[in-house]
Amino acid sequence: MATSAPASVRPAGIDPRGPRFAASITAVLLLAGTFLALLGTSVREAATFAERLADPAFLLLLVVDLLFVWGFAAPRTAPWGALYRVAVRPRLQPPVDLEDPRPPRFAQVIGFVVVTVGLVLHVAGVAWALPIAAALAFIAAFLNAAFGVCLGCLLYLALARAGVFRPRGGLLGA
Repeated sequence: MATSAPASVRPAGIDPRGPRFAASITAVLLLAGTFLALLGTSVREAATFAERLADPAFLLLLVVDLLFVWGFAAPRTAPWGALYRVAVRPRLQPPVDLEDPRPPRFAQVIGFVVVTVGLVLHVAGVAWALPIAAALAFIAAFLNAAFGVCLGCLLYLALARAGVFRPRGGLLGA
């Protein structure tokens, strides 16, 4: 996802290792959420509303969902990005290329949407919705963390090529 547009058109670049670092932590949290969902009330159709709200998987994935919101609403202050900038990046060589921040930011929105759908369906009583949504989000985060394949970024680029996004507009004013 290295930048190629003129500097006047694209936003300031980001270190591409930062989103991969964040994806690795997110993948661990999503994997834990998936396992908790498989062991908890998420797979029981007879769970009460209170049981669904108190389910540890629901609570963990709600936190992950809020972290997704933080990631796309205020990426400079998001915890994993801040941790990367303070603790990891100073120990590494400068990045060879910088990345357009809009695709990773869009990927955060996609993660938010997937997990939110699982949370809402879980609260509504749909069995298996939470572990399936968590597993889908985990797969995407794992692919980014382990192999540098950002599915949300690829979707952003496909939509940009299709003309859905303006060259200067970006996501949420990015």
